[in-house]
Amino acid sequence: MKEAEEFYTSRKAKYSELKNKISKKLIFSSTLRLIVFLSICASVYFFFGNINIILPVAAVLIAVFLFLISRHSDLKKEKDKLLALISINEQELKILKTRDFSDLPDGKKFDPEDHEYSRDIDLFGKKSFFQFLNRTALKEGKARLAKILLANKIVDIEKKQEAIKELASKADWRQNYSATATLVKTETDSKVILNWIRNYKSFVPKYMRWFPAVFSILSLAVLTIFYFGIIGFFQVLLWFIIGLLITGRFLKKINELSGTVSRVQDTFQQYHQLLAFLETEEFESELMKEVKNSITSESKKASVILQQFSKAIDALDQRNNLIFGIFGNGFLLWDLRQSYRLEKWIEHHHSAVEHWFEAVERTDAYNSLGNFTFNHAHYHFPEIMEKGAGISAKNLGHPLLDTHKRVNNDFIIRGDQFFIITGANMAGKSTFLRTVALQILMSNIGLPVCAESCRYSPIKLITSMRTSDSLGDDESYFFSELKRLKFIVDNIQTENYFIILDEILKGTNSTDKAIGSRKFVQRLVGTNSTGIIATHDLSLCEISQELEQVKNFYFDAEIVNDELHFDYHLKTGICQNMNASFLLRKMKIVEE
Repeated sequence: MKEAEEFYTSRKAKYSELKNKISKKLIFSSTLRLIVFLSICASVYFFFGNINIILPVAAVLIAVFLFLISRHSDLKKEKDKLLALISINEQELKILKTRDFSDLPDGKKFDPEDHEYSRDIDLFGKKSFFQFLNRTALKEGKARLAKILLANKIVDIEKKQEAIKELASKADWRQNYSATATLVKTETDSKVILNWIRNYKSFVPKYMRWFPAVFSILSLAVLTIFYFGIIGFFQVLLWFIIGLLITGRFLKKINELSGTVSRVQDTFQQYHQLLAFLETEEFESELMKEVKNSITSESKKASVILQQFSKAIDALDQRNNLIFGIFGNGFLLWDLRQSYRLEKWIEHHHSAVEHWFEAVERTDAYNSLGNFTFNHAHYHFPEIMEKGAGISAKNLGHPLLDTHKRVNNDFIIRGDQFFIITGANMAGKSTFLRTVALQILMSNIGLPVCAESCRYSPIKLITSMRTSDSLGDDESYFFSELKRLKFIVDNIQTENYFIILDEILKGTNSTDKAIGSRKFVQRLVGTNSTGIIATHDLSLCEISQELEQVKNFYFDAEIVNDELHFDYHLKTGICQNMNASFLLRKMKIVEE
């Protein structure tokens, strides 16, 4: 973590210094533009009427002025990127020093109602793992990252680890990628664009491939013979009207195309820059090579092809200039020429666009995983064991807890075992369950885990920790819990899961609960599943006497000098010290 802090501090200083230099250049550029503009005005004033002098002088000064405008624009873009890079490093420093990541998107909109584990382990929402992890710069990148977290897949884990390690080592590249992505604000989702491209129906006739060029040559000929007095103004006007009528025949369709491409242009402009980052970077990991290969199948670079589409949109947008729109269509059939150009692009590249967009968005999501790994260099990448071997972790902790206050625990469980965990209120049972659950999730997506060492057999995760009733569905708490348990039982029939349950059957009386819980545990053990159950029901621990797969552990609480003391360490056995009565008396809710 210290290494990451030093990196961000040095990069912030570097980019701040460069930003100050660019700011000075921008001031000089603005001054120079003003001088050239005043020079243009002065030349017109002093040489007015002398066409032989004013034309070449004005032409040179205008060319210089236009060059300075372009250069100023480039400097402004460079400064904007440096500001984005400074912001990225300031944000990382703030999170490392204060653990305050509350201003990052919390991903609440990605939280599904019925999922194997999402709502039980604070995956989305305020102070969630998504909010802590997320550094995506694209809306679609955020959705892709959420999809990765929700996938519950256990394939290609070592392949994912390799890619995440590589991206962690490319901190400067990741930051430049993210900074570039933030510079262009898009208004249309990539899914909407892909759907439009897939279903687009051409309207420009095929002969428009050559007809606008022929018409433009004829227009030049008409204007030339008019200049020499061979034909009159009426004939030129007639030719001009013919051009407008030809364009007008397709005007409704052209307007629709123009409106659509204008909305998507920002996305293409942004994505072609990000594709260029992928094309020019060398990758060693198999996964990132696959991502790069997915955009290099065309004869030209994907970034160049996307840029061509963006430029074609720019060309069609010239119609919005009233004067050019009228004369360009009257003499050049401009709209039809550019519409045909756009339609041919869509026809040739519509199938590849989806791969290009996916590569950009997937990289954006994986950059967050690389950033997390870079920030937590002391975390450990789990070693993969054979199927059904279980989990073995030393000093396992929850990554969202304060490092200085967090208590870590060793955790070893075989693939056929079930742990029953008892303990006093606030002793750490629920936190430990979420720690184990998050370790499994992080391991499955290829991240390093908060542990000194970790070996595990890849396994899917399923939980029941936060059941709630539903007044809107006229559904009681107990029935909601039964539905959740049924959901778990149905899933474990076809696949192996690590099951984490917190106080099952809370919605019924203690006798019924004890009987039902016992039978449910017997059912789970009979399916060769593995997992953890936390409970206050000490009678459930007796099941370990008849089922050797079941082991008892507990978190303890002690009363020292009339104060509760928790050590948050997992111990073997059954908890004997409960604290509800003590807390009721301590808080004067009940009398002594």
